[in-house]
Amino acid sequence: MNKLDWYIVKKFLGTFFFTLALILLIVIVFDISEKIDDFLESEVTIKSIIMDYYLNFIPYFGNLFSPLFIFISVIFFTSKMANDTEIIAIFNSGMSFKRLLKPFMISAVVLGALSFVLGNFIIPSSNSERINFENKYLKNKRYSRAKNIHMQIQPGQYIYMESFNSTRNIGYKFTLENFNNGKLVSKLKSDYIQYDTLSHKWTINKYEVREFSNNGEIISNGASIDTSLNLSPHDFTKRKSLVETMNMFELNDYIADEELKGSEQLVYHQIEKHKRVAFPFAAIILTLIAVAIASRKTRGGIGIHLGIGILIAFTYILFMQVSTTFATNSNLAPGLAVWIPNLCYMVLAGVLLYKASK
Repeated sequence: MNKLDWYIVKKFLGTFFFTLALILLIVIVFDISEKIDDFLESEVTIKSIIMDYYLNFIPYFGNLFSPLFIFISVIFFTSKMANDTEIIAIFNSGMSFKRLLKPFMISAVVLGALSFVLGNFIIPSSNSERINFENKYLKNKRYSRAKNIHMQIQPGQYIYMESFNSTRNIGYKFTLENFNNGKLVSKLKSDYIQYDTLSHKWTINKYEVREFSNNGEIISNGASIDTSLNLSPHDFTKRKSLVETMNMFELNDYIADEELKGSEQLVYHQIEKHKRVAFPFAAIILTLIAVAIASRKTRGGIGIHLGIGILIAFTYILFMQVSTTFATNSNLAPGLAVWIPNLCYMVLAGVLLYKASK
């Protein structure tokens, strides 16, 4: 690292944090104007709005779009360097274009690693307070899988409910099936089951049990029976944003548990998991594209470079939305859906860097 490298690193980081602060300030102003009626209606204190919501909202939003902020920052200050003929002077000093990328790459890797740590270990805990605030004062994000519920609650054990009342914790038309080596060994049918929040057990009412063996079938029934199941009302009424409050290890365990149960929301959790790795990596790819675009002095100057940069940034967001939609609505693997934009833009970065070096 020589003086020139440190000069570029300082410009990179300085421009990034200035751009981040400026955009966050604009976002907060618009967010306040949108939610001011909800704040007033709920009689939320200013201290609670600042401490519980915006102090947790800022790192979440900033980290979520950090690759795009990095991209715009690199476009801006590199274009300014090119417009002031600093890039030409650097090349005339004997430095190659490949060597020029070194300080850019170091800065991008540092910011990408910081984004990874924040997104996987630090921000999830602050998201818990932000989401609790939103659900209490702004909007309720609960969703209910209240009808035709099919779920595997543990290996070889499957349940079905025609409907579930989350207010009374009652499931109607309940069925419990046990399999051994792919063979049905018992089946329980009940008119309704109810969860006891004190004992954490289920009361199965008006039930019939059929047990199958090589010697035939045994049928028994009863009015009610208490039992423990790997199941809780929380499994039927969850928050979509729940995974945002989990660190990397908690998210992996949660996905494994939801995969066992055959959760219909599993794909969304897997997308969240892969985004936490793909987005920090995108910061490096977008930095390379930005340098390749903005390192040449053009007649339009900074304005042309910023226009191209913003266009590429929005196409990246659009590409990500389209690919993840294919994962949620078709059979595209969530990991592949999240990484497709990065792979495509990596190819674009290679092409642009090749042309820029010429």
